Amino acid sequence: MEFLVAFDVTVPEGAQEAEIEERVSAEAAAAAGLAREGHLVRLWSPPVAPGERKAVGLYRADSEEQLEAFLGALPLNGWMRTTVTPLEPHPNDPASARPSSFRLPDPRVSPVYRLEATLGAPIDLGDTASGHRRIVPLTGGSFTGPALSGTLLPGASADWQTVQPDGTALGDIRYTLQTDAGDVLYVQSRGVRHGSAEVLARLGRGEDVDPSEYTFRTSTVIETAAAELDWLNKGVFVSVGGRQAGGVVYETYLVA
Repeated sequence: MEFLVAFDVTVPEGAQEAEIEERVSAEAAAAAGLAREGHLVRLWSPPVAPGERKAVGLYRADSEEQLEAFLGALPLNGWMRTTVTPLEPHPNDPASARPSSFRLPDPRVSPVYRLEATLGAPIDLGDTASGHRRIVPLTGGSFTGPALSGTLLPGASADWQTVQPDGTALGDIRYTLQTDAGDVLYVQSRGVRHGSAEVLARLGRGEDVDPSEYTFRTSTVIETAAAELDWLNKGVFVSVGGRQAGGVVYETYLVA
């Protein structure tokens, strides 16, 4: 079931700034957790008057009772009034335009992190039986996201590429991240980058090409020994890539 939830937050008079910041930070973490689990789909900020704190969210839950439990556990619960509107499918909903044989829940994605990495000089192996082989080192960078941030560890990160005759690049991308808390993540992506011959030639020359002009997508697996990040081991992830002059960007999403 889907629900539209309106939040009206009122901070009690006399509340200490430290408590407000702590609750707001905890609220953001709780929202990120609900998003990872597929319960929080979208969250908006409506127009407000000075001093007002409002939000509108689209939630998914098995029942109104389950939704109430989610909302009751939010760190700002004691400071906010909620208005819940159950939503029913509409026959003209564009999102429902799919084959009638597709009856399972639609997949949804939520952002995990954006990684901006620098690249070193590629090691060119030349033409092999599988195609033109290159190894492109990832020499540094940083990542940020709703619940994760940190840096890329050089020396343990590279893209093992196979370039096809038409310029399509098949990537075996492996890199190591370290969060600000010191936890280490091993990431492996299988990807493809393709586009028109003219666009791929510009990329090959190292030009900064708008990512909308080509397709760069990967399927991604993340491993970690950190107990509090075990949800990464159990997740299915996809990434959207963008090549830049001297660098690369990966925006990674959790599929729910």
